[in-house]
Amino acid sequence: MAKNFKDLIVWQKAFSLSINVYKTTKTFPNSELYGLSQQIRRSSISIPSNIAEGFNRYHNKEYKQFLYIALGSCAELETQIRIANKLGYIEDERSAEILIIISYISRMLSNLIKKLWTRY
Repeated sequence: MAKNFKDLIVWQKAFSLSINVYKTTKTFPNSELYGLSQQIRRSSISIPSNIAEGFNRYHNKEYKQFLYIALGSCAELETQIRIANKLGYIEDERSAEILIIISYISRMLSNLIKKLWTRY
């Protein structure tokens, strides 16, 4: 059993994804500094942030709600990465790597939500 959110593998993966995304968006054109780049960064940060915040909530119902928000942020980030790839801001290989990680995190979040539904 995890004692704090940092013990959760899903949080660790999401945290690493955020760092990865920040490094990737550094190469975006300056014209995207306050556009797509900013949106991608926000979405990526939202995932581990909501996992952490939910973990520290008192009620399981609140925890699940934050996990659902993190799951929604995964879908948002996937969409934004696909757009950035189509615009030529992210190479195909790099985009594919990020999308695989997002998919993995999404599955982990879905499984955690299912576990919480069956436990309480």
